[in-house]
Parts: sequence; structure tokens; C-alpha cells
Amino acid sequence: MTSSFEFSTYPARLSDAERDKALQLLRDGVAMGRLSHDTFVRRMELALAARRADELAALTADLPREGNRVSRAVFGAVEAVSGFTVRLRRAWQAERLPKLLLPRQAGAQSLRIGRDPASGLRLNHETVSRVHAELSLQGGLWVLKDLGSTNGTTVNGRRVIGAVVVREGDQVGFGRMAFRLAAS
Repeated sequence: MTSSFEFSTYPARLSDAERDKALQLLRDGVAMGRLSHDTFVRRMELALAARRADELAALTADLPREGNRVSRAVFGAVEAVSGFTVRLRRAWQAERLPKLLLPRQAGAQSLRIGRDPASGLRLNHETVSRVHAELSLQGGLWVLKDLGSTNGTTVNGRRVIGAVVVREGDQVGFGRMAFRLAAS
């Protein structure tokens, strides 16, 4: 007596690499102007929900595959050049920033920064709060503390939450006003 068993076979589950490849083809299609934004978003949702390879193939069937390497190379080159100009502009602006001198003396008092006339460093700019920040010497280190300003205090492009140690050469910002810290 022999018994036969029937097994139902299911198609293999999509790999992340296959899904990523389809998503990249969709991104390239948008970049080349072959897909509208709405079409891209809808197809991306369908690609993320797809369970079989033929579903992914249907989503990218109208997109050219041979030009993808060339378009990626072109877009990569444009991105690299654009990034270079942004970095160059930031470096140029950083060197031209006004200097905020840090006193070297150990008995230096804290320096209040803001629009308030009683501030040690008065910055009359609409993005600077009345009482914006405080710079103080603590244990031989300079500490910059944001005092709840509206437009924020930054050090080297990062927003200060609470207090942070600053050093000579750091770029500090109060609202949209920026300075380079220098020793006196």
C-alpha cells in the first residue's frame, strides 16, 4: 500500500534585495521624469506590500533598465558637485564670521547674551531672544547654556539643549547670528 501526499507549493518569499532593487528603479523613474510623484508614491506602497516577484515586475515594467547605471552615475556626479559647493560655501562663511573673544582670566564672570540692554553681549537682532544664552567659565572650561531662547542656540551647527562645553574655534549661533569663538 502506497500513499501519495500532495503538497501545495507557495512561491518563494521576496527578498529585501529584490524589493530594494524595485524601489531603486522607481526612484530612478521619478528622477528621469518618467513617473509623477503620485504614481511613484502609489507604486512604492504596492512594492512594499508585494509578496511575489511578478508583482514587483509589473510595477517596474514600463521603466527602462539599461539607462539606470548611466542615470545613477550622472545623478551621483551632480550630487557630489552640489555637495562640494555647499561645503565650500560653509567653509568660506565660517572664516568670515565675526569673532567672539573668550577672556583667559580665571575670575571671569559669566557673560549674558541677548537683546536685553543689561546683557554683557547685546545682540540687537529679531531672531535673538531678550535673554538668550549664557557663557561661563567652569573648572577651566567654557560652558554655553541656552536660557530658553525661542530661536535656539547652536554650536557647530547643532542645537544646544541645556549646556555644552565650547572651545576656541567653535562656531556658535544665537538665532541667526553666528560667531567664531577666539581666545583674547
